[in-house]
Amino acid sequence: MNIVGLDIGYSNLKLAYGNSEKGMQTAIRPAGAAPADRFGSRFDGKEQDDFLHVLVGDEPFIAGVSSDRAEMWERSLHSEYARTPSYTALFHAGLLLSGMTEVDVLVTGLPVDQYKDEVRRAELEKQFIGKHKITPKRTVEISKVKVVAQPTGGLFDMISQDDEENPLIDEDARILVVDPGFFSLDWVLISNGQLQRGSSGTSHQASSVLLEQAGILIAEEYGSKPTVETFEKAIRAGKKSLLVMGQRVDIEPYLKRASDLLSANTATSILTSLRVEKMSPDIVVLVGGGADFFRGAVQTAFPKLKVISPQNPVLSIARGYWELGAA
Repeated sequence: MNIVGLDIGYSNLKLAYGNSEKGMQTAIRPAGAAPADRFGSRFDGKEQDDFLHVLVGDEPFIAGVSSDRAEMWERSLHSEYARTPSYTALFHAGLLLSGMTEVDVLVTGLPVDQYKDEVRRAELEKQFIGKHKITPKRTVEISKVKVVAQPTGGLFDMISQDDEENPLIDEDARILVVDPGFFSLDWVLISNGQLQRGSSGTSHQASSVLLEQAGILIAEEYGSKPTVETFEKAIRAGKKSLLVMGQRVDIEPYLKRASDLLSANTATSILTSLRVEKMSPDIVVLVGGGADFFRGAVQTAFPKLKVISPQNPVLSIARGYWELGAA
């Protein structure tokens, strides 16, 4: 059975794919996507070798690149993201990266506030199921689509990594799963094997806001504010510093200060949603690309609880989707 777990984020496209008998492979690309005519040529005349060329309808798009590569094209940072051409281009790019022409099960997700909307879930399932012409010479057919709340994927990934002999997660535990993404910070409470909708939610005080705040802090001391995209590229590349007005600046202290400034809002949003429950969570699972940025805030909100994460949490949602499809 061919399975695809597709996590189309605002900052990164994450993919887990493979046959259920042969196992999972993963891929990650930046989540920039725009019409092909919005991209210029390299200054040295060489070919752009990192472009993924796809179709959106009949229009050529380039996807899987940093969002600041396109000229005269704004990235989508709003709740209607799943309805945009860029999102469709990234969906097609994910199918292209999988190398599959037939997909038995595709699992994807929505932010918690959108997942609660049955119409929105049905719309995304309809958008993904069926035949898709992703390039002039390649068509992919998807037989079944499942849409879940985004943090759920991270929990499946954590459970698949847990040590069966010495598990971190008790099977009777009430589990709070927190997923700090680029545009939204989502959380779900799982109790008795069920998602408690009244205690699950979404905040927009997420990684993009944190990076914007870090840029403001740097500007106050160095006179110029690095863009969010500049931070993104540095973090993807594993760089510890940025060049600001010709001077190298260590970004770690500014990310920490920005996280501390947002921590109160983060804690308040989650704790407020949990007031409807008679019991607190037993453990917190922190997943997603912003896990390291928000670890301190989450631990502050739940000082008595253990906060755990799967390995390489940036891919945890997509890996969990694949595990869910395989199950």
